[in-house]
Amino acid sequence: MNDNQMKEFIVIPNAPAPLGPYSPAIRIGNQLFVSGQIPLDPSSGALKNHDIAEATTQVMENIKSLIEAAEFGMDNVVKCSIFLKDLNHFGKVNEIYGSYFGACPPARETIEISRLPMDSIIEISCIAIKH
Repeated sequence: MNDNQMKEFIVIPNAPAPLGPYSPAIRIGNQLFVSGQIPLDPSSGALKNHDIAEATTQVMENIKSLIEAAEFGMDNVVKCSIFLKDLNHFGKVNEIYGSYFGACPPARETIEISRLPMDSIIEISCIAIKH
């Protein structure tokens, strides 16, 4: 790996510490890998988990903050994975999620899952690539 390919850890200023042995995001050259984000408020550490709209917005804001901290933009996101505790929330999540992307949204999958960290109702991860 040359100097441009060194692994760089990306964090949101004042964010709560990760819940395990992982980095919130890793940049390697023109690629950014964002770990699954749950609706934790980065300034207070509080889990915004009672309303799917509020939770989805917090997750997307956390992702956007990590992407911008790495000097990428939301238009650089090429792949997302969405994990929902209740797939009945798909429509509301889709509406909020879609508002963060332009005419060419990233590839993605949405999966209903029985349990997430801290009993979160949503988690989203993504990959971004600069052109």
